[in-house]
Amino acid sequence: MTIEKTVLINGVWEAGEVTGLPVVDPSTGREICSVPSASEDQVRRAVEAAAAAQPAWAALEPWRRADSLRAMAACLLKNRQELAELISAEVGKPLRKSGEDVDNAAIYLGYMAEWDRRIEGEIVPSDNRDETILLTRVPVGVIAAITAWNYPLDLFIRKAAPALVTGNTMVVKPTEVTPLATIRAIELISDEECLPDGVLNLVTGGGAVGAQLCSHPLVNMITMTGHRDTGKKIMVTAAQTLARVSLELGGSAPAIVWKDADLDLAADAIAFASFENTGQVCTSSERILVHRDVHDEFVERLVERANRLKVGSPREDVDLGPLVSRGQFRKVSEAISRARTEGATLRCGGHGLPALPREGYWVRPTVFTDVTPEMSIFKEETFGPIAPVIRIESFEEAIRLANATRYGLSAFLFSNDYRLIMRAQNELRFGEIYINRTMGEALQGFHNGHQESGIGGEDGKHGVLKYTQIRTIYHRYG
Repeated sequence: MTIEKTVLINGVWEAGEVTGLPVVDPSTGREICSVPSASEDQVRRAVEAAAAAQPAWAALEPWRRADSLRAMAACLLKNRQELAELISAEVGKPLRKSGEDVDNAAIYLGYMAEWDRRIEGEIVPSDNRDETILLTRVPVGVIAAITAWNYPLDLFIRKAAPALVTGNTMVVKPTEVTPLATIRAIELISDEECLPDGVLNLVTGGGAVGAQLCSHPLVNMITMTGHRDTGKKIMVTAAQTLARVSLELGGSAPAIVWKDADLDLAADAIAFASFENTGQVCTSSERILVHRDVHDEFVERLVERANRLKVGSPREDVDLGPLVSRGQFRKVSEAISRARTEGATLRCGGHGLPALPREGYWVRPTVFTDVTPEMSIFKEETFGPIAPVIRIESFEEAIRLANATRYGLSAFLFSNDYRLIMRAQNELRFGEIYINRTMGEALQGFHNGHQESGIGGEDGKHGVLKYTQIRTIYHRYG
């Protein structure tokens, strides 16, 4: 597979001017292609193109901007199979689930398009006679968007849709690990002329390209999904120009299974939260806190569900594919080995798939018991298909252990005790709390991390309004 032009500036495609970075098929470990990186000059010109296009795009009637988003959605759906195959090839995601990612991206565009007539200002009383004070919402300006590798197309659209409908222009840098679906989607959107030239620009490359993009003085806001440490570096860079930041970072979601829980419901939901996308989701269940009275019954159910999942080539009808990269495979494999060394009991799973070729980055759905809070697998985000189970004695212990993390993205509770549910809502230090279900955010909700899981949030009203800023107008008419 050959990709020649991966940089889009003001509607014109260019070849990246810096030596390319390899994109690898994680099911085989073999290189799919090499994607050239943008040069410093190309990054600069991409930002300048976005800045030049922004006033006219912001002046366009909101419903016209919304029509552009709907055209983008139609474009993605028309090319659903091609985009799904690219996602599957670069991420290692089963083709069926990759197709769902394309569908979800189109749905998200349609939802965000509906905000064209819903962004409201305010009128407040003045201290002066014959004067009105108007608070209106205007675009932030030029948005730099940096995406992650686990849901590449969805995360691009999750940022682009609200930013564009509110009148901002963008420069997108997709992750260098899985950039292909994003590049192709933007190429298709460009070919269909869904947007005016300069409104959506693309640069490819690794951390150096991202750093230059974030430090450009014409960038007004940086939105990034990725690792906590990268988010901290972006904040330092943004401080130099006082650009706004929106960071969706990692998580270490606890799942509390109380003694009155529906264990079949809990096992189904936690298996999904632990193993979906091979555990490579920021809201994955990383610590499962189970009351001692139901511990053994729950573990039996969870192991059964883990063993039921079919792992294999993403081109086949399977539940899970491989991990995304050699680095991710090494990290998860080391976490499994370290957990066993530290005394955790492996109940099922582990790394490697004897029934498949030795190549590729395979880890089976893995369940550990006898996990303690001192173990590395409890303390660190694994980002793999691992379900560590911790036996608890009391609800106070459950809350204490759940909150024993630097992260604060998602938490799950399975119980029918209303008093405990209300306590959990008040005492768990997380941006999202799910009761009797696990991950899967609603479009109209707010995907929002606390502590070191980020700032800014995505989705819904608040995910739209973050791409706006308030302008105050004192209107004296007397």
